[in-house]
This record gives sequence, C-alpha cells and structure tokens, in this order.
Amino acid sequence: MFDTMVITKTVASLCGALLIFLLGLWAADGLYGAHHGDEPQAYVIDTGEEDTSAEPAAEVTFEEAFQMADADAGSRVWGQCRACHALEAGRNGVGPYLHGVVNRPIGANEGFNYSGALNQVGDVWTPENLNTFISGPANAAPGTSMNFRGIADVQDRANLIAYIQSQS
Repeated sequence: MFDTMVITKTVASLCGALLIFLLGLWAADGLYGAHHGDEPQAYVIDTGEEDTSAEPAAEVTFEEAFQMADADAGSRVWGQCRACHALEAGRNGVGPYLHGVVNRPIGANEGFNYSGALNQVGDVWTPENLNTFISGPANAAPGTSMNFRGIADVQDRANLIAYIQSQS
C-alpha cells in the first residue's frame, strides 16, 4: 500500500507547505516589520495614563485629612458600616449603634456586649482613636469580634468620621 511514490509525494507536500509558510512570513515581515528602531517616534498617542516617573504624592496625615473632611463623601463610605451598625440612638445591630460615638467613652454603649479587646484602643472614641480602629480593627484591637478588613484610605476614614459626627 505504501510504496516509494506515495512517501515521496507526502514529503514533497510537507516541504511545499513549509516553503509557502516561510515565504508568507518573509512577506509579512517586509510589510509590517519595524525596521526603524533607532529613529525617533513620529507621533505619540495619548492613552490618558499618567507618567509613572513622577514623584509620588506626599502622604496626608489624619489631622490634615480630618480638617478637609467632607461629610457628604463620608455618607458614601457609611455604606460599608450600615450592615452592622446604625446611627439611631439605642438601635444596636450586630455592632453597637454609632450615634454620638465621637468623644464617647469606649465600651459605654448601653445594651451591647463588647469584647474585652477594645480597652487596647484607649479610653474615649476620639477621632484619632476611631481612625486607628477603622484602619484595621484586628490590628488596633487584637481579639476584637469585629470582622472588618478596615478602610485603607485616610481621607475616606476622615470623611466617615465627619459623617458620623454630623449625624449625631
């Protein structure tokens, strides 16, 4: 069934297909290849990306962020808190109500059973203590029962504290 002529035709077909592929590759490289690597670019398309070689912006401290805090922007951040907390006085949920929490003694909310870990934060919920706690509850008070990853942006934390303070 397989004689010398069939094998010769098969090998010739494969060699012909390879030759056609290589000729096509050579033609495409000639038409579309970049052969002007040392010349300057003729035009630049602005993609909207910023220059990454610029120096990074200076880190804003919490005090500066709290002075510039926007309570309306904090209302958008409040959406992360409202699942467990309420701003109405006396309405505890999974977490204690936050009405009047700014400058309130820590753990003084009536009707809520606090974990003992909050005594590591301080005595009073000052804006600075709230900032520390909101940035990462597990880091600020190891052993706390609050399962929240925290808010990384200092301005978002300042806006949130300003919003809670304005609603109280």
